[in-house]
Amino acid sequence: MIWEQLLSNKRLGQENQPHKKDDRTEFQRDYDRLIFSAPFRRLQNKTQVFPLPGSIFVHNRLTHSLEVSSVGRSLGNDVSRLLLEKHPELHDTHIVELGSIVSAACLAHDLGNPPFGHSGEKAIGTYFSEGEGRFLKEYVCEETGDSLTELQWQDLINFEGNANAFRLLTHHFKGRRQGGFVMTYSTLASIVKYPFSSNLANGKRKFGFFRDEMEFYQRIADELGIRRFDSEDGSLRYARYPLVYLVEAADDICYEIMDIEDAHKLKILTTTETKELLLAYFAEEQKSTILSRMNTVEDSNEQIVYLRSCVINLLETECVRVFVENEDKILAGEFSGSLIDHIAEVPKAAYHYCEKVSYSRIYNSKDVMDIEIAGFKVITTLVDLMVHAVIKSDKAFSQLLINRVSAQYDIKANTLYGRIMAVLDYISGMTDVYAMDMYRKINGMSIPTL
Repeated sequence: MIWEQLLSNKRLGQENQPHKKDDRTEFQRDYDRLIFSAPFRRLQNKTQVFPLPGSIFVHNRLTHSLEVSSVGRSLGNDVSRLLLEKHPELHDTHIVELGSIVSAACLAHDLGNPPFGHSGEKAIGTYFSEGEGRFLKEYVCEETGDSLTELQWQDLINFEGNANAFRLLTHHFKGRRQGGFVMTYSTLASIVKYPFSSNLANGKRKFGFFRDEMEFYQRIADELGIRRFDSEDGSLRYARYPLVYLVEAADDICYEIMDIEDAHKLKILTTTETKELLLAYFAEEQKSTILSRMNTVEDSNEQIVYLRSCVINLLETECVRVFVENEDKILAGEFSGSLIDHIAEVPKAAYHYCEKVSYSRIYNSKDVMDIEIAGFKVITTLVDLMVHAVIKSDKAFSQLLINRVSAQYDIKANTLYGRIMAVLDYISGMTDVYAMDMYRKINGMSIPTL
């Protein structure tokens, strides 16, 4: 893989159209297009980790995505600067715009996540793999004789938010234009964290694109020169697009550090515990300087904010160093793991300890578990009802459900797979609030006032 080919402002669905002439670059236009989109706005009502706010405002998917984008821009700009020092011949390429590409991709990285965070994601997959939806593996449509292929079935049982984000950005929804959001090839490639098809997920629910969008990724990968690995049975498997590592690093940095800050605000972690977790990222000689600056303010929350900013800066600097030092391996498709896995030993040990604390104290806390349990039930119920509605569309209750679905979702598609994917498009696009409201109405727990 070479930078000259990897960076392209060609747009999916508008490959033969000239670029618009204005002061913004094509990658800046990607960013603006996402910021003003309805799916991005809906992230404000989607759970990140903690239940949506009561008296204390914690992160939701929207604030998380904005912070990831900010860190991603810094990562991209710093990598761009260092690569230009290393390769001055790249001055006339799009490498100067790495910050814009990565920041746009970071905005989009969670667009495909369903309501209720990872619980909603898991609920969809397990509905098909071990729940009421298991019958669909052998189901044959009475009217058409249509059934699911093995790859289509793998798409369903391994349902993945990352693959769904790629679908949201590229799929031709009814009444919409070809190419979906019509994003640049480089921005689209940057969000595909797992560049292989669902049958290669190996039960880990990690893959990059659904069956319907394989063609789009293949087109993008061929244009950008992304290395393709040998695969069988018509599946696709590629090396990671280099900028994926920067998007992933921005996400890793933000969710781990900001979850710690949110836990402190919610008093899940004490101030002393939080300070110890964040100070552990630094060598002893750095701690005294940081402590002296931190102690210029007395407010404990502000002290945590300062420590958090220091940690994010450290991790950003380390990830940039790892990327540039391993440029050859990354371009060859031979780099293993994430950038975080290769940072210096002191911050890496601190990061992994934060992960351990997060799993034991945060992700398994009562409030988080309660929202996951509730979300699992809500999503499973909605998926089950809608799947049966599109299979038995002649029933009266099915018609009532189908008529609620926006016209952009092809709920009456000619194929069984198409109808089921339309159901998942509809449900994954819901906010937590909308999904809960629909659940209550369907179960007669909430009746609209006249």
